[in-house]
Amino acid sequence: MKHRALRGRIAYLHDRDGERGREWFSISVQDEGTRTLRAQCEMDDEDLLRDVTYTVDGSWRPLDAFVRLTRAQRFVGSAWFRFDDQGAECESWTASEGRLSQRVALSQRPRVFAPHPLVGDGWQAAAYDFSAGPGRQRLWPCTNSSPRHDGGSGPAIGVVQKDLEYVGDETLTVAAGTFRVRHMRIHHLMPWMAAWTPLEFWVTPEDCMLVRMRWDTLSSSYDLVELEGVPR
Repeated sequence: MKHRALRGRIAYLHDRDGERGREWFSISVQDEGTRTLRAQCEMDDEDLLRDVTYTVDGSWRPLDAFVRLTRAQRFVGSAWFRFDDQGAECESWTASEGRLSQRVALSQRPRVFAPHPLVGDGWQAAAYDFSAGPGRQRLWPCTNSSPRHDGGSGPAIGVVQKDLEYVGDETLTVAAGTFRVRHMRIHHLMPWMAAWTPLEFWVTPEDCMLVRMRWDTLSSSYDLVELEGVPR
């Protein structure tokens, strides 16, 4: 079987309280570029556990995903997502709403999907046209599995609009090592996100491997602290 593999852990670090969560992940990259993320996310302050499997094609376009949530060791919901050039669909079961079947028609395949692992948030950088150099670009349509900042609702299809900013290239050192990275920002544009500050993140150029994220809204940083494999 031919594929590259990356595995690691991200620490969720609050400015005052220290580590308040963590994310274990593995990524397999096939020769033609299809890549699958498998992630387990723990948020101590929210008592939230998320399990995610998410696949994109060689052009970083979303193909399918599975998301399962528990809070305080109680089932919240689980869902299967599929994406095509006409939109997105979802089959889910949640504790609050029972069975839900969705089909959201869109003018094109979603540019990105955010099932809420931070590694997957880093993958959004691939939607930027870097041939234009540093700047700010509008992304539409964008989809997610929950509108909450912690991704703790649903899961179900959400459609949003956002701007993606490329600040420039930097060298960044974290516990997992020193990396050449692209500094990016996500600007949230939906009305209910008006109080959210831009989401800053740093990723490797080719694999869009998340090295660090910073969100002042939550007074938190998220650092890559363990890594097996060499990201590009």
